Amino acid sequence: GVEDSRNLVSLKGTQGGSVVFHVTRRPEVPPEAKLEKISWAVKNESNYIVLLHVSPGVDVPEWVNSQDKFKERLHVLNTTTLRIDKLTLEDSGWYRARCSFSPGIENAQYFHLSVYEPVSSIQMLAEILSLTQDWCNVTLECHALETSGAVNVSWESKGLPKELEQRWAPGPAPNPWTLALNLPLSQPSPSVTCVVSNLVDQKTATRDLGEVCVH
Repeated sequence: GVEDSRNLVSLKGTQGGSVVFHVTRRPEVPPEAKLEKISWAVKNESNYIVLLHVSPGVDVPEWVNSQDKFKERLHVLNTTTLRIDKLTLEDSGWYRARCSFSPGIENAQYFHLSVYEPVSSIQMLAEILSLTQDWCNVTLECHALETSGAVNVSWESKGLPKELEQRWAPGPAPNPWTLALNLPLSQPSPSVTCVVSNLVDQKTATRDLGEVCVH
């Protein structure tokens, strides 16, 4: 069953992208057993709905249930491999490949697909709070131009004094994400990068603080 983690494959995809399902032959299937058919199914609430059968040596898959949502997006690459294109968030869920071997052996492989939105474009704004001969007190704001699900944010820097670097911890945060810095102008000009990521994508924006903290 699904509880058997050896038969479970977790897949991640990006909205608009593609995902490949590949069946591997289980070690418990005897080597002399011959693959006759793979039935691909998608879980719909509590039941699996069989979509198509694929058999070795047969070029055209046998469609059982041509669900509209997969029309022209589902491609059989070979006997054991299936691809879904133009992924939508609704494609997330459970899929099953039931393999039939002669003589009379069956086993199933389960796939759990999670589709995520890509991270939207981001931009960084800098606001100088105060500027003296020796210090630049600046606030950086990292804006996601569209909100896109749960994201993690971290700040990376180049050339910042060590004591300033240790205060930032990555983690979920509100939009916009702000960072306040008090920079000694005696240092070479540092740059700061905002990194916004989720499980499948990441975007970055960088500001050179030497250009921001100009008298």
